[in-house]
Amino acid sequence: MTVLPANIQDRDGTSDLLRGVRRRFPFIEKVFADAGYQGPKMAKTIATTGNWQIEIVKRSDLHHFVVLPKRWIVERTFAWISRNRRLARDFERHAATVAAFVRLAMIRLMLKRLTRSTLCT
Repeated sequence: MTVLPANIQDRDGTSDLLRGVRRRFPFIEKVFADAGYQGPKMAKTIATTGNWQIEIVKRSDLHHFVVLPKRWIVERTFAWISRNRRLARDFERHAATVAAFVRLAMIRLMLKRLTRSTLCT
């Protein structure tokens, strides 16, 4: 996970993130991104860091709620994370602290799911 300071565009910080992802997860073939990541700069970054395909998941132009499959995964995860008191607001001063608390929130969520009791009948 990479947390960037507010003065750096997400698109500009992707090269470092993608290099790390390539080393840790060499089996990934496709990158899903929102409209903020489209354009020639991002296409060049994708081409130089790995042999990936990028798919831009665009919002619906309709004026009512529509579930977009890949975008919904991200939005749902943000909702789960924000249930933790420390992550409900931007209280932290350093990006590394935020990243650590997001990681802890996801560990807590996964442990809760893994230890959920199942009834055997």
